[in-house]
Amino acid sequence: MGLPGTRILLVDDHPLFRAGVRRILESDATLHVVGEAGTAEQALSLLRSTPASLLLLDISLPDQSGVDLLPRLRESYPNLRVLYLSAHPESGFGPPLLRAGAQGYLNKQCTAAEILAAVRCVAAGDRYLPDPVRAQREQPDTDALTPHRRLGSRELQVFVRIARGLAPATTAAELNLSVKTIRSYRRRILEKLGLRSDAEMAAYAVRHHLLDSAIH
Repeated sequence: MGLPGTRILLVDDHPLFRAGVRRILESDATLHVVGEAGTAEQALSLLRSTPASLLLLDISLPDQSGVDLLPRLRESYPNLRVLYLSAHPESGFGPPLLRAGAQGYLNKQCTAAEILAAVRCVAAGDRYLPDPVRAQREQPDTDALTPHRRLGSRELQVFVRIARGLAPATTAAELNLSVKTIRSYRRRILEKLGLRSDAEMAAYAVRHHLLDSAIH
């Protein structure tokens, strides 16, 4: 007989961070951490043997980005709720990941109470973004004021790396893409944002606080 309540799988490559989050979650008797994984492949392997109703997922994993893992999860586990807990800024990465099929997004700088609130919200069948980001999305001119919201999650990953000054080859290696693909993304990003150079991309990223958190 299975445990009552929400069965959670933690996916993050830092064991100490997972241990801290596990303690927070298990302070609620209705939340049960049924497994932990440090890579995308470990997560998929655990899901095949350990039923879970909610995946608490980081973006930066050593073998595959949590962004790339999402379509595989949606295909194989359509009823699994996915809540991202990542160092990437919520305002940039949250909305496109929700559009791609995630149920929530939270920055790692959040409090324990915010983690519990987000998990409970997603477990109940709702979608979660922090209040300031949700309010910003509801403003009628949000897309016009912040064009980066029109970028997809993969485009955002490439954009932030270019803005940080990483070379195309380095970005390609980190994201398991070809240099040609990175250059194609760059052209598309410049067009969508109405920018002309890497320097303008960097200035845009600073202006919109997209480099506030560590990006891996």
